[in-house]
Amino acid sequence: ATAKLVDYGLERTPELKEAVVALLPHVNAQKANFNPQGIANLLWAIAKLVDYGLERTPELKGVVVALLSCVNAQKANFKPQEIANLLWAMAKLVANGQKRTPVFTAAVVALLPRVNAQKANFNPQEIANLLWAMAKMVEHGQELTPEFRGAVAALLPQVSAQRANFRPQGIANLLWAVGKLGEFVELNLVKSTLGSLVHVISEHPRISQQHALMSLWGVMACSARLFLDSNTKKNDLPEKLIDDLFAHLENKSPEDTEDQSIIAMAANWLGRVCSVTLHYPTTISNSQSTVRNQLQSRIPYLKIDEEKSLNGLPPVDLFLPDHNIVIEVLGPSHYVGGDFQTRN
Repeated sequence: ATAKLVDYGLERTPELKEAVVALLPHVNAQKANFNPQGIANLLWAIAKLVDYGLERTPELKGVVVALLSCVNAQKANFKPQEIANLLWAMAKLVANGQKRTPVFTAAVVALLPRVNAQKANFNPQEIANLLWAMAKMVEHGQELTPEFRGAVAALLPQVSAQRANFRPQGIANLLWAVGKLGEFVELNLVKSTLGSLVHVISEHPRISQQHALMSLWGVMACSARLFLDSNTKKNDLPEKLIDDLFAHLENKSPEDTEDQSIIAMAANWLGRVCSVTLHYPTTISNSQSTVRNQLQSRIPYLKIDEEKSLNGLPPVDLFLPDHNIVIEVLGPSHYVGGDFQTRN
């Protein structure tokens, strides 16, 4: 209830914080007595409060560990809503600094087969939350196990089956998730999921700026993958949706650099002038310097620009202006989890 009140705008007063602090020791003391719904609700509430700025004290971390340790023992009894809430909460906690400890990993491993087993029983919001949570975990280094892949592959066909019932927030989360999962999702699934969602989002003219940004990035990320596939026809790419979402954001000036970057990417995709001027942070890796030095030593007259931003997009590693050539030096940032197998 406290988490829900904060979610609806209740100020986080000292009294509210004191109430939360007073309750935490009781959670730990009674951990063995919570049923699956209680475990799921508590972790959801803690993740929500942390997302709104609740300090991750040793007591709170202890409560999270205590609750996660209960997941494995009761895994067979979690219902679809509870599975979705749990994985969403765990992903939120990871995004806010929670370490993927053995207890955390064991809870994920315990829940994934339940996702597959219950795939037909999740509603649209739960499907969107689950896929968002999985993408968020991958973003923070989740290992791409067969069970993890199986859970994603089980959920995505449900999107097409229930497409008429997704709301703008769910659509935005889904498009972001499929884009973020990248090559982790099989290309035909990307194509069918994108096709299902494009028609639905087009029917929602009233969409918030945040959802429009997430959707726009997701659509472009998926389209970029399809564009590189020789079997994809230009008509298969949702150009009109990119245009519509860009038009929705064209006169907006978000403060967040990442959001500004999405608008710049869309402008570049559509061949438009971007109204946003971006200043990206630049980093030069050792491998990038090595490539540059070797090029320069072999071709002394070659002009090389490093960390060059072109058309308002994030900077490229090396740019040869006289030849209009870009060289990207592959490194960990080009991959999900640094495994050097799955590109992001």
